[in-house]
Amino acid sequence: MWTDSYSPARLLYRGTLLGLLFLLGTLPTVLCLNRAGRALRLGQRRLDEIMLNAWTATMCRIFGVQVARSGLVQAPPVLLVANHISWLDTMILYSVAKTGFVSKAEVADWPVIGFLAGLVGTVFLQRGSHDSASDVAAAMTRRLEQGGRVAIFPEGGIRPGVGVKTFHARLFRAAVDAACPVQPVMIRYHRNGLPDLDMTFREDERFVINFLRLLGKPSCRCELRFLAPLPAAGRPRRELAAAAQAAVSAAYASAIDV
Repeated sequence: MWTDSYSPARLLYRGTLLGLLFLLGTLPTVLCLNRAGRALRLGQRRLDEIMLNAWTATMCRIFGVQVARSGLVQAPPVLLVANHISWLDTMILYSVAKTGFVSKAEVADWPVIGFLAGLVGTVFLQRGSHDSASDVAAAMTRRLEQGGRVAIFPEGGIRPGVGVKTFHARLFRAAVDAACPVQPVMIRYHRNGLPDLDMTFREDERFVINFLRLLGKPSCRCELRFLAPLPAAGRPRRELAAAAQAAVSAAYASAIDV
């Protein structure tokens, strides 16, 4: 489980900070994720978004992940579609934009993270269930039609191997039905100018072990690129998925910005 000889020390130090975040930061954040938090604004931003961004950004830094963002997040309604490398991808996206996610059903059972995911309106998908997929697509369409922002990982989960995998077209239908744009998002982790391939799950690695391993590994940088939005109205979903995949793949293959 250890990445190097300093992993136990990092795990102890970061684990202490993470405990403080859970103990002192979670309750205020949860209290703001309600109607009052959505109504109260500080400048141009809502209080619930500020608190969620701060909580997740702090969590990413505790894990040693420095987020380098480029590009502008499309104003809602918009469907964000990103490649998927680590469960921390969700935290990284939350740290820069409040969005509803579509996630596998197991996430709802994860400590603290699953609880917060439910509070911010995550739609949980039961894999292999046609009824669940239909319900999720309908929920996504409603949220987009109501002016919301929804994010998906269209590769269908964290897949082994390097690079961007095939974007499945099924959930792109929500953007087509809601006539809202799709914004591709590229996520890439690197350390010392090279891709950090240890951010994903190892073979047969469970979430708890992965959580502890990432907490103890050396720091890295996450490159987060928001790419040009794609119009979706009246467009075949397979064509839309292919265009989004091509945009993310091109950004992923480009030189790392150290």
